[in-house]
Amino acid sequence: MIAAWLGFLLSCFVIAGYANAWMMAALWVLYTSFANIGQEWYGYGWEIQLLETGFLAIFLCPLTDARPFPKRPPPLPIIILFRWLIFRIMLGSGLIKLRGDAIWTKATALYYHFETQPIPGPLSRWFHFLPKTILQTGVWFNWLAELIAPWFAFWPRIGRHIAGVIMVTLQIILILSGNLSFLNWLTIIPALACFDDGFWAKILPKPLVLRAIAAAEKAEPSRAMNTTAWVITLLVALLSINPILNMISPSQVMNTSYDPLNLVNTYGAFGSVGQERFNIVFEGTNDTTPDENAHWQAYSYKGLPVATNERPAQIAPYQLRLDWQLWFAAMSTPDDYPWTQALIQKLLKNDPKTLSLFAGNPFPDHPPRYIRAILYRYRFAPPGSPDFWQREKIGAPWIPPTTR
Repeated sequence: MIAAWLGFLLSCFVIAGYANAWMMAALWVLYTSFANIGQEWYGYGWEIQLLETGFLAIFLCPLTDARPFPKRPPPLPIIILFRWLIFRIMLGSGLIKLRGDAIWTKATALYYHFETQPIPGPLSRWFHFLPKTILQTGVWFNWLAELIAPWFAFWPRIGRHIAGVIMVTLQIILILSGNLSFLNWLTIIPALACFDDGFWAKILPKPLVLRAIAAAEKAEPSRAMNTTAWVITLLVALLSINPILNMISPSQVMNTSYDPLNLVNTYGAFGSVGQERFNIVFEGTNDTTPDENAHWQAYSYKGLPVATNERPAQIAPYQLRLDWQLWFAAMSTPDDYPWTQALIQKLLKNDPKTLSLFAGNPFPDHPPRYIRAILYRYRFAPPGSPDFWQREKIGAPWIPPTTR
């Protein structure tokens, strides 16, 4: 708890524009500890992506000066390393799609993605029912952003600016169309390295631009910072060998680190897209006979759909880790996710910490006698329908009625 609040406090300073190498290093160490302790529940691609981004940010900042406009300019090699990071993120995502699922090459992936993604957002149904021509165009824009634009991240400024706009635009579309945790927000960060001061001078408020110009005129390059930047560049180059070999391999894997500190990683997202959405719904009852005639009440999630009339909520950039884990579990069996049995036992005791992971408790006065887990197939209800979802039960209970 102390580590979490310390990280939050430091992050507030950074968001306000106050950062130095020591602060960024402290944030990196804190999140490394969370990622390692969290294991499977922190095993997502954006966790190692955040660690790599945070590691580079340490060397972007002066050692001690935390002011918004410090005397030391950011080292150019570190900015280029951020471009190298966005190159690997985007190209890795494009290649894994190219190799992973035929519906990407057929330009039909978006027929299903918005409905079957881990946690839909408020606009996901609107995106899902767009004309198929637009959805196909969206796939081709994805190819442009992930397979072509990354190569221009190292070009002269015009090509680099266009590439940056394309890559950032894709992330904004993904932010609007779903709840992919902080992945898309985080991916925008290294893409910003494609833009130079002249680009930002046309967009940012004039007082801020004038302060930046004044700071740049007084900037004094630091020999120590530049030396450190080149050492880090050499380290990243050596650690990039395995990620490069993975990207060019026909058996490419997504979101993997090849060093214990997650300094340089390989990335990828949605190499395959499910064509049906399955959700696990936990239901409880106090009836003595836990059959289909019993009065079963469902536990609502904060993000995953349960009731068909509930509009998907905006969750991202926050990540509901229980909901994400259950999205994966719904495509498998309880034997592959044994913690779901432990979850049921906690619900049978009305454990407060476990219940805090859900949107509500249908048994506030006393725990239920039985709990079961039912697998449902969910589909978006057609436009104009009073409901947001349609659902149907799939087979026998995913976990049969269980007691304490």
